[in-house]
Amino acid sequence: MTSLADKQTWSAEKYAANARFVADMAGEISSWLAPAPGMRILDVGCGDGALTRRIADTGANVVGIDSSPELLERARALGLDVREVSVTQMTFDNEFDAIFSNAVLHWVNEPDLAIARMRAALKSSGRLVAEFGGHGNIASIVTAMRAVARSHGVDESLASPWFYPTPDEYRAKLEPSGFKVERIGLFPRLTPLPTGMHGWLDTFRATFFAAFGDRAEEARRSVEDLLRPSLCDRAGNWTADYVRLRVEAVAV
Repeated sequence: MTSLADKQTWSAEKYAANARFVADMAGEISSWLAPAPGMRILDVGCGDGALTRRIADTGANVVGIDSSPELLERARALGLDVREVSVTQMTFDNEFDAIFSNAVLHWVNEPDLAIARMRAALKSSGRLVAEFGGHGNIASIVTAMRAVARSHGVDESLASPWFYPTPDEYRAKLEPSGFKVERIGLFPRLTPLPTGMHGWLDTFRATFFAAFGDRAEEARRSVEDLLRPSLCDRAGNWTADYVRLRVEAVAV
């Protein structure tokens, strides 16, 4: 989505089929945002615009940014004002009442730069309201991928390109950068996977399995086999062991 850590690319079709839960499970962080008519909001990592559209429908004036042309095409089809730019490259200045971001900032491999750009984009007393992967997020999935990578002689670091901070770690980045943290915390959230672990891996870690070459499908099956006892129930329903970091901070 924005400033991807490992050249992640997105298929609009796969995202809609395999990852719609990203928008559907954003109710709590959306309530923290509390959008209202006339509020000018920047949606960082708007993706296909499903959640951005809901925010705009409150009467807020919303601009979305993302790095995926294919997802942005879907967002424009919803009548949204969206721009192709990453959070680390945007140049907005003192423009927004609030910045909203859902399930994106863990993909950004330059978090300090992202924070600086977001602070610059906000008006004084503007708010940053965000949810993304926090410390411990998908720990089981990452451990399984690392184990399979090691057994095949593949670089284990490819299993986890993300930035999953603790609340203290992220607070320590925000406060010297012009933010006052109002609330921040980790929230474990078992997340049902509508197309199973195969769909999740295909959507979010295709770049990892590409490193296995013609052994990619074998590696994928091995990861699923390791995870099945803990993340798949007897009826065949898969969940992911998500841990979300939620934060609300005010520009000072």
